[in-house]
Amino acid sequence: MKFATLDNHKHILKILMGRHQVTIKDIAKILNISVSTVSRALRDTYDVNAETKEKVLSLALELNYKPNFNATGLSQGSTHNIGIIIPFITNYYFSTVLTGIQEVAYENNYNIVIYITNDYPERESSIVQNLSVSSLDGLLISVSSNSDSCNQFQELIDEGLPIVFFDRVASNIETSKVMQDDYNGAFEAVEHLIENGYTRIAHIAGPKGLDFTGKRLNGYLDALKKHDMAVRQEWIVHSGFSQEWGETDTNYLLQSEHKPDAIFAVNDRKAIGAMIALKKNNINVGKEFGVIGFTNDPMCTIISPSLTTIAEPAFNIGKTSCELLLKHIKKKYFQYQEVTLPGKLIVRESTQRN
Repeated sequence: MKFATLDNHKHILKILMGRHQVTIKDIAKILNISVSTVSRALRDTYDVNAETKEKVLSLALELNYKPNFNATGLSQGSTHNIGIIIPFITNYYFSTVLTGIQEVAYENNYNIVIYITNDYPERESSIVQNLSVSSLDGLLISVSSNSDSCNQFQELIDEGLPIVFFDRVASNIETSKVMQDDYNGAFEAVEHLIENGYTRIAHIAGPKGLDFTGKRLNGYLDALKKHDMAVRQEWIVHSGFSQEWGETDTNYLLQSEHKPDAIFAVNDRKAIGAMIALKKNNINVGKEFGVIGFTNDPMCTIISPSLTTIAEPAFNIGKTSCELLLKHIKKKYFQYQEVTLPGKLIVRESTQRN
């Protein structure tokens, strides 16, 4: 079966067929449709109409298209291996997520293979490019800061590899995702500070570009707006996630002309760094200056004063993301889902003025 589109691109086809094996990107370009539509048509999923599916299949046949079996893995069987790409492994949050993933995986006779990016996008890109995906049934991913590998993840999905994002998700890719309620958690954290008498609240945020960084920032801003409090851009500081960054950001805030009297930190490690900076400047944490974090790291109860925080459902995020991935692996027509799990305010000494 011939198509006008094919005739209009004969010169392209000659180049393509002469230079390299035809890919789904080539088919998508010739038919002027998305790569993901071509991928779904080739996999015979429910959400592609019959006419489009027929055009894709006919063109694939005419061009002698051959699937990339390195990406699709063992098409006739299962490796019972799940890959996990994470920024850190020593971090309390991610180690707890891994425990949840491991519980579900082992219950279903799956092994896990862990890849650690150390939060470097270049390392993440290298991991993706060198994945032995033929030995994986699926992939769980929490992207690194400033990640630029989203297109590579999309290519794996288009070739048929099931992928689920968790915590740090790629917002522009359509697949299942599991997240904590970053917006409402941040809103509750800031409102708690306001209700305890703090009126000049700063936010030491995560790196720009991460989905949850934006959601926690929006929660912070909306809580201030609800209570008619001014938003000062100089009180919003973007940086990394470490304790050292928390200390650096707080020292910067303390040098400003208009000093805050409270900090909402994007995570507990930065909040602890903030408390260390305040102590070094002889500022009484809690009575003079409020600090609240986000995670419920065990360090929250060890440091003095103890740290108020929003507890993240890390274990359940791990379990849920693995359960969703297994559904994608086992069910050809499984519709992707986005799951958001609520956090919980844990009040401790760092936000107690009296």
